[in-house]
Amino acid sequence: MKNFLDEHFLLQSATAQRLYHDFAKHMPVIDYHGHLPPQQIAEDTQFSNISQVWLYGDHYKWRAMRTNGVDEKYCTGNASDWEKFQKWAETVPYTLRNPLYHWTHLELQRYFDIKDILNPASAKKIYEASSAKVNTPDFSVRNLLRKMDVRIICTTDDPVDSLEYHQQVKNDGFEIPILPAFRPDAAMNVDNPANFSNYLGRLEKAADTNIGSFDDYLTALKKRHDFFASMNCSVSDHGLEEIYAEEYTEAELRAIFDKVRSGKTLELQERKQFKSAMLVIFAEWDWERGWVQQYHLGALRNNNSRMLQQLGPDTGWDSIGDFSQARSLAAFLNRLDKNNKLTRTILYNLNPADNEMMATMIGNFNDGSIAGKVQWGSGWWFLDQKDGMTKQLNALSNMGLLSRFVGMLTDSRSFLSFPRHEYFRRILCNLLGEEIENGELPNDPDWIGKVVQDICYNNAKNYFNWQFADQATLVAQQ
Repeated sequence: MKNFLDEHFLLQSATAQRLYHDFAKHMPVIDYHGHLPPQQIAEDTQFSNISQVWLYGDHYKWRAMRTNGVDEKYCTGNASDWEKFQKWAETVPYTLRNPLYHWTHLELQRYFDIKDILNPASAKKIYEASSAKVNTPDFSVRNLLRKMDVRIICTTDDPVDSLEYHQQVKNDGFEIPILPAFRPDAAMNVDNPANFSNYLGRLEKAADTNIGSFDDYLTALKKRHDFFASMNCSVSDHGLEEIYAEEYTEAELRAIFDKVRSGKTLELQERKQFKSAMLVIFAEWDWERGWVQQYHLGALRNNNSRMLQQLGPDTGWDSIGDFSQARSLAAFLNRLDKNNKLTRTILYNLNPADNEMMATMIGNFNDGSIAGKVQWGSGWWFLDQKDGMTKQLNALSNMGLLSRFVGMLTDSRSFLSFPRHEYFRRILCNLLGEEIENGELPNDPDWIGKVVQDICYNNAKNYFNWQFADQATLVAQQ
């Protein structure tokens, strides 16, 4: 019987162990999509206890705690940090076979060298030991990133964001670049006229542009896109239920904008046309700049209206949606491709039923101009666990080129989440090691080890056009 979470965790063969320990383990981390707060990096926040860095903002844990019968005051409410940790410790034993169980103990080991199992009996000891370390300069936000050998982080930022904290980090000379990603979801969401009007007011202020027409609106957004580029942004991101690919004319777009700007509710077809147009416009701007664009598709968000009103979005009330993706996605990518305006693109699906569709869709638009131009992203959100990642790796292997894959990301709001890269790497090495030992792949660990290193780090480094100097200094190509 193997010990839980020992050095060979998830590595079921000697070859898998060699691939991980000799090739994957010491590769640096590129985290090209996440939700870390730039302000905390700029201020090099030092947390007072582990709850503040581990439980605040983590809706994965909140969902598990609620399911375990924990009252909301211990999740997002006014309970003390110790009480929240205590309730999490009571929940952890019941997360068996949920990735939270693995992540929890990986993070305790990697950051704090704590190998005890977290449960009610060990909670006080673990809380005190981890908090004693968190409450020291060695565990400030920037040092937490250094501990995991992170080489670059992309945050997720609205076009109206000032990016002042990104500038502060740059001015400080912090050796790990913190780069913004352009996320214009709110800028194309015309479902609620009042919300859209409020957003336009913020956009006017950010762009210093009066918005009275659709052309003014595009001018303001383009100014923000250019500003993001001036701040070394080279990545965009969209979080959508589905891609929109309706036909439209410029006259229709102007009329639709005027209608929603006047506070009138749009018809469903008008909303789809407007969103379709904005997706194309944003994609063409990304192509002009040579950016990488990302599309996260398939989340059904904010399902619990009562809790949305009470707590707001991103608090753990989302699920997998069952949207039809293939036809509109193909039409959208084809429109860009036939006009020679399809930039490097990463697609993510939340519904595992779309796995094989995604694995084959990317092949339709990989035109040989660069390796892996159109990518299918790693298992995302509810799928970034052992089964979800294994299925993604298998489908990509069967229908595409796993060796050109740009690998893992955290998609996290927690500075303790970087062992998710290790988790992915162990799963990858185990998959390849098993097939070597079964004779399904040649016994050539040096070559396959190189492929592992490419997937862990090198492919992403090359794909995003980032150049690294020295050991941890990056200059973003513009």
